[in-house]
Amino acid sequence: MDQRKTGNFLKTLRKEKGLTQEQLAEQFNVSDRTVSRWETGSNMPDLSILIEIADFYDVDIREIIDGERKSENMDSETKNTLKKVAEYSDAEKKILKKRVISMTAGTLIIFLFSILLDVTEGFGFIPERPCENMIDFALGLALASLVLNMLYLNGTLDKIRAWKLKHFHTRKEIQINK
Repeated sequence: MDQRKTGNFLKTLRKEKGLTQEQLAEQFNVSDRTVSRWETGSNMPDLSILIEIADFYDVDIREIIDGERKSENMDSETKNTLKKVAEYSDAEKKILKKRVISMTAGTLIIFLFSILLDVTEGFGFIPERPCENMIDFALGLALASLVLNMLYLNGTLDKIRAWKLKHFHTRKEIQINK
């Protein structure tokens, strides 16, 4: 996909409708800067917005992606499938956001607990040495949680899981074939 070509096509479609970038931005609840990025090809609309843009301009999504007009229209079945894919993608993003928020909140709670222990020096109930151990443990746990958050967000945990499934699946096949 040539993003510049797609961007130029989006710009042409907007001008054909006689709209400014600001007016189009209002139509799709985005900033005019976002529209500008679409039209320069430096950024592309999300799939859900892409479907709305195709409907708005009355063009086929494939035309937008290819950056040029086609003579054939998109059939409704393909359009419905793309809408479902966009909805699925949005749902996945919401789930990811919830997971990240809960993991970050847990890390923050652990970190705040360690600071509270340090400031209050164990509330006077905990002897100094065990209190220091608890603080060190809480800070280590917070650090480990942050590292796991990073691994989760950049997809490394999914790659590890896939490797393990492949590795252990292959091992089981070898044992079965013996």
